[in-house]
Amino acid sequence: MARPTAVTVIAMICLLAHYSEAIGGLIGGRTKVKNVKTNKEIQDLGRFSVEQYNNMQKSIIGSQNGGGGGYGDVKFREVVEAETQVVSGIKYYMKISTVVTKSGATKTFDAVLVVKPWITDQDKQLLKFTPSSPSSSSSTTSTK
Repeated sequence: MARPTAVTVIAMICLLAHYSEAIGGLIGGRTKVKNVKTNKEIQDLGRFSVEQYNNMQKSIIGSQNGGGGGYGDVKFREVVEAETQVVSGIKYYMKISTVVTKSGATKTFDAVLVVKPWITDQDKQLLKFTPSSPSSSSSTTSTK
């Protein structure tokens, strides 16, 4: 049997890259989550992110004698956009709609959360929870 030539190997790599994008997105790329508002897992992760943010705000306020930064407590409304990315776990990029408890104003936040289900003591880690800027848009590579 003949050995594969360099051209054959390169052609196979190109085909694999093409079909991996068609099936589930580029390896390591972000994938837009469809039906975000009805996706229970995504909504639960958004709720978890808001709870973590509120806990961080309480610890800041407590350590600064009532002078914490941020918006204070916010109440979860819904996740309005989400993307996933396979890393060492799954990274979720979410746009979360909230209500600021003190003022009643609606505020949207960008959250980044990593889930590693094989780590039993801390499987979810909130990496970022910041106010959304009006121009923040995501770079989507494919749809889930």
